Parts: sequence; structure tokens; C-alpha cells
Amino acid sequence: MKRQNIQPEALAQRVVGGRVLYSRVVVVEGRKTIFVSGQLARDPKGGGGAPGDMRAQLRQVGENIKAALAAAGATLADIVKTNTYVTDIEEYFKHVDVRMEYFGALPTSTTIEVSRLAHPDLVVEVEVIAMVD
Repeated sequence: MKRQNIQPEALAQRVVGGRVLYSRVVVVEGRKTIFVSGQLARDPKGGGGAPGDMRAQLRQVGENIKAALAAAGATLADIVKTNTYVTDIEEYFKHVDVRMEYFGALPTSTTIEVSRLAHPDLVVEVEVIAMVD
């Protein structure tokens, strides 16, 4: 798979804590596209941990995405697009380091603050698109 991350000079870059958060454009030439539905901070048995804890929930969501991708023969490095839904965007931006652990390949990204997710204790949900040869 050939992948190219592009940061056009004509577009501003989103930088938090000295880190560029995402690519403005990702071009991929490949054969297999993988869509992962929105992942919440639920453990493998369906339980939710760390009510209201954005940092802990981001980690669990990242692990869930990693597992979903592995089941389809992909890795976190194959992600080309993320859609993130958070209940507190300011709190979310305090944990950029956790996001970068999982999405450091700089996929394109959309982040939206919402009033509520599927359960009141949940504060972050992420869906991804990945591509592999």
C-alpha cells in the first residue's frame, strides 16, 4: 500500500502541546478498506470502566480499535481517517499524548463535541477507516 500524508501550506495545522494532531489529507493506493464502527470504553466483556475519566477511556478505546483492526488484518498505522465524538472537547485536548500513542500515523481527523454518548458515564467514542494492501 502506498500512503502519503499531506499538510498543504494553504491550510492551517492544528497543533496542541507542540504536536500536529492530524493530517489534512491522506492519499492511499490500496485494495482493502476497513471500516471500524464507533468504539467506546468497554472492556471485552462489555463492561465500562473509569466513569467520566477521559484519559482512561481514550486508552480503552485505543485498545478496542487496535483489536478490531487486528481482526481485519490491519494495524493502527493503517488508519487513514478518524471520527471522534467527545462530551468535553477541552478535556479531550488535555490528553493529546494518549491520542498520539494510538493515532501517531496522523490520519485525517474530525473531532466533535456532543451532549451525550450511548451511556452517561462514557465520554469518548472513536470510529476509524483503515486501508491495507
